[in-house]
Amino acid sequence: MSSQPDPSRTATPNPADERIPAKLIGAIVAVGSLAFIGILTETVMTVLFPQLMREFHVDTATVQWITTIYLLTVAATMPISSFLKRRFRLKSIFLAAVALALVGSVIMIFAHAFPMLIVARIIQGVGSGVATPLMMNIILEQSPRSKIGRLMGVGSLVITVAPAIGPTVGGAVTTVLPWRAIFVIAIPLMLVATVVGVLCIEQKSSTEAAYLDPLQLGTIIVALVGMVLGLNQAGVAVSAAVAGEPVGSSAVVAAVSVVAGLAALGAFCWLTKRAFSPLLRLGILRDPVVLLHLVAYLIMPIVSIGFGYVITNVAQLALGTNAFLAGSLVLPGALIGAVCAPLGGWLYDRFGAVRPVLVPFGIAILGPVLLFVFAMDLTPAMLAGFYFIFSFCFALGNSNVMTSALSSIPHEFAPDGNAIFNTALQFGGAAGTALFSTILAVAQAGHGSEGSPEFMHATAVGGSWVFATMIVICVAGWISLAAAFRIRASRRG
Repeated sequence: MSSQPDPSRTATPNPADERIPAKLIGAIVAVGSLAFIGILTETVMTVLFPQLMREFHVDTATVQWITTIYLLTVAATMPISSFLKRRFRLKSIFLAAVALALVGSVIMIFAHAFPMLIVARIIQGVGSGVATPLMMNIILEQSPRSKIGRLMGVGSLVITVAPAIGPTVGGAVTTVLPWRAIFVIAIPLMLVATVVGVLCIEQKSSTEAAYLDPLQLGTIIVALVGMVLGLNQAGVAVSAAVAGEPVGSSAVVAAVSVVAGLAALGAFCWLTKRAFSPLLRLGILRDPVVLLHLVAYLIMPIVSIGFGYVITNVAQLALGTNAFLAGSLVLPGALIGAVCAPLGGWLYDRFGAVRPVLVPFGIAILGPVLLFVFAMDLTPAMLAGFYFIFSFCFALGNSNVMTSALSSIPHEFAPDGNAIFNTALQFGGAAGTALFSTILAVAQAGHGSEGSPEFMHATAVGGSWVFATMIVICVAGWISLAAAFRIRASRRG
């Protein structure tokens, strides 16, 4: 298995062409800040679930839709990012994302009914679904080739670190202020990012008269919504069955949603194959190297994004900590992740993809293994320490997975690859939140009320089930990447 970099990255560059322009840095900072705030406000909510459950009188399975609907909306929006880049100017796309993020934040500040929170999260999800791939497209199109790994690492930092520090920020802010203050604080930060973006975002390629097929868009949205809704409602049905309650409607909705989602996914693939201007050019997935990278990029966020939910809720509902302490438990891992994402990109530029991906991902599995082994005897310090192990290694390796995959496809298809991989990332996160909240809800069902010793013990048991699931997912992701690198090495051999 070779770990040599691609020839395109090892060719001797012209030093004048390999400098990173100041405006490119400003554009990445502006768009990255918007994406960062979007993801941050999404994960901020996880530490607030117990408080939101009390304020809006909803249960665990319902309150998690604050997170799931956001991630689902982001996932449904990202497939159009390739079309948006071809059809509209980068600055126009950026300003549209800002407007959506601002509107969503204003609704969150003033909403006093749970359905309005869901509407706000949908609007914010569309904004973030536009901003995140826009950042990656700017990096892929405008960065010097010898610096693409580290700049993609900076982009991955946004995706990796924001979910991790969200619970910490949420716990800290809500200790001294109402939870709505989080969105009040976000507004001036978004306005500053807007000014920087307007000044720095440059258009390097011409737009074209691309066509957005509503049928293709509709089928991919139905596919994503159906599969996540099916998973969520299956969890509700299982939780109800465990508690001895009727399960008929939830089970029917789950079955219908999954069937509709899979059928729509098949229809989308068929439509894109026949279309003159496909929404996503899925032909790049015929390459098993790209496909295996995608599998890992789809399932690993189930763990990485789900960790923020699991740790903060296990800490509060099983260990009895307050929201501030629960959110602080992810801070050490989040801080180290901020350093490791760009460092991982530098290692990619220096050594290629194999060792900078497989070694840290292999070590990262130790985190959920230790959490599983000590699940019934965890302390807050152990939660933070074991998560630190995972976050350190995950951030080091994850920044290189999409970069490695896109190095195997023609440059003109990079926006499609970017859209597919970012959609997979967000879908995995949405599925992970739904999956882990379901596992905890199943464990908690029929074990008393929140705060009781029986309920706390049941939550700890549910946590052990979650950590076991995480181990399986991490191993599957590592195997997928190892297989991809082996195929790539055999082609060069």
